[in-house]
Amino acid sequence: MDMTPPTAAETQGLALVEQWLLQARGGQWPLPQLMEAASRLQAAGALGAAALLYKTWVEHTDTPFRHVACFNWGAVLGELRQHGEAERVYRLALAAVPNFAQAKLNLGHQLEHQGRSEEALALWREVYEDGSPQGVGTDVRTLHLHALNNAARLLEVLRRYDQAEALMRRSLLLDPRQSDVAQHYVHLRQKQCAWPVYETFGDVTHNHLLTSTSLLAMLDETDDPALQLMSAQRFVYEKVPKIKAPALHQGRQREGRIKVGYLSGDLCMHAVGLLTAELYELHDRSRFEVHAFCWSKQDGTPLQARLRAAMDHYTSLHALSDAEAAQRIAEAGIDVLVDLQGLTNGARPGILAHRPAPIQVSYLGLPATSALPGVDWIIADRYVMPPQSLPYHTERPIYLPHCYQVSDRKREASVPPSRAEAGLPESGFVYCAFNNNHKMSEPVWRTWMRVLRQVPGSVLWLLADNDFAKANLSRVAAQEGVDPARLVFAPRALPADYLARFAVADLFLDTFPYNAGTTASDCLWMGTPLLTRSGRSYISRMAGSLLTAVGLPDLITTSIEEYEARAVQIGLQPARAASYKRYLREFGRQSPLFDIPAMVCDLEAEFERLALKARAER
Repeated sequence: MDMTPPTAAETQGLALVEQWLLQARGGQWPLPQLMEAASRLQAAGALGAAALLYKTWVEHTDTPFRHVACFNWGAVLGELRQHGEAERVYRLALAAVPNFAQAKLNLGHQLEHQGRSEEALALWREVYEDGSPQGVGTDVRTLHLHALNNAARLLEVLRRYDQAEALMRRSLLLDPRQSDVAQHYVHLRQKQCAWPVYETFGDVTHNHLLTSTSLLAMLDETDDPALQLMSAQRFVYEKVPKIKAPALHQGRQREGRIKVGYLSGDLCMHAVGLLTAELYELHDRSRFEVHAFCWSKQDGTPLQARLRAAMDHYTSLHALSDAEAAQRIAEAGIDVLVDLQGLTNGARPGILAHRPAPIQVSYLGLPATSALPGVDWIIADRYVMPPQSLPYHTERPIYLPHCYQVSDRKREASVPPSRAEAGLPESGFVYCAFNNNHKMSEPVWRTWMRVLRQVPGSVLWLLADNDFAKANLSRVAAQEGVDPARLVFAPRALPADYLARFAVADLFLDTFPYNAGTTASDCLWMGTPLLTRSGRSYISRMAGSLLTAVGLPDLITTSIEEYEARAVQIGLQPARAASYKRYLREFGRQSPLFDIPAMVCDLEAEFERLALKARAER
């Protein structure tokens, strides 16, 4: 039990809270003074005291402004994640003013947090379908926009993409300059393979959609490294806090083993977790101490248990702000902080902005520049980052000698299914493309259809990510003169079953400009050849890097015409595909691509060099 007496400031603060509570119980305290007092408590982090103050005032004050106090009280309870109590309080506000739009908006969020999506959507629908919603200090259009955008976001999460897109269009017709909505609209169309992705309407221009495109979506659209850098810089400028305080790592003594920290929200059943498990296990503990700083979901998988067991120290950042998380990393004395997420979904770049470690490195999760000012290095090889690409990266490369990508040699596959079990015809060449649907650009898809036309009896085996993409892909296939029955859509499967599928396919067709990453590694590990096209950007050269390291550079093409011709050539010569399979079966797993111990040693040598240099420069 903590017996430390309160400081004078704490004692004074407690006395002030008691005074405010006394005033609230009196029933005559004006609302503006209540709100000012509660705001001071919130600013001081005393959310519980602020909630108690509102509760006391509401219970003791007879006023026509009860709904406003309940709204503010509900907002504080929401911050405290007391979603059920927040719901009750917002309903008090609505009992007083049934058409109180802002209370409906916030109540919807509380219902969403409780998993009651349909109720949340219904509330938001009431607001955006109401011609004159009642708000406090907010115009009707703003209330409609908030309701439309909340509903569209949740519908996207629920994978009801058509409804989400319809509401985004309504929102952009009301205000076409909303960058965040335009960003979601673009990526939503990519997920559905709805082409052209940059479909304009109303006053929404192509330029606005382009400049609003997120970095992840831009990686799908173009291999132009300048446009990718622009997207990253825009995000950093608009979203990442500008930290003027000294770097948190400064002035800290670092000695003994080099401390490597891995920063991620994807240490679970995710591509990053699947690739990196053996990396953590193979670190030389005589020289390195391995930390995880993590906000991953708890998925209860054996993979997540393995990832945690591979760490010397595991720190959850779930309950910590970015500043608190950075402070925790700095206090741990981390020499090298490896960011495994970049600007991908769920990333926390604000942690890196505080510079909690002297060496901060981008790796794997974002195969592109992040433009984050706190990240000075990116792990690469000379294929994915040739000299001409360096001006388009804010990070300097840490070059590994063979391939940038680590992978896991302990992944296990099920017994391969028969063609019939996989839903494939008994004869004919099987092309497969198991990348996520958002990577399937229109030029590549139409190229694949031309390939099928030129290789009689061939089929294309795909991942069925969502029904909207499936319908759009089938429609374009028919436009290209290909019977949609030649498209075989496979459902998602457990990792071992998914890996087994590769053994049944003859050739994997890679996407462009967003190449396969983890999927390419899985494909080659299972002994299936992969045909790729390499472009100008890091991400459009990933599969080429893997093919170079595994010893099959002749499966790399550099133009859409060469890619198409090679795919047709191999499809018409099944023996050639079989020879690639034989090579991978005999030599693939012994190649530099899968020499993970050597790769970890190479990585450690670079980390050690940078860390010791930083220690010497203190």
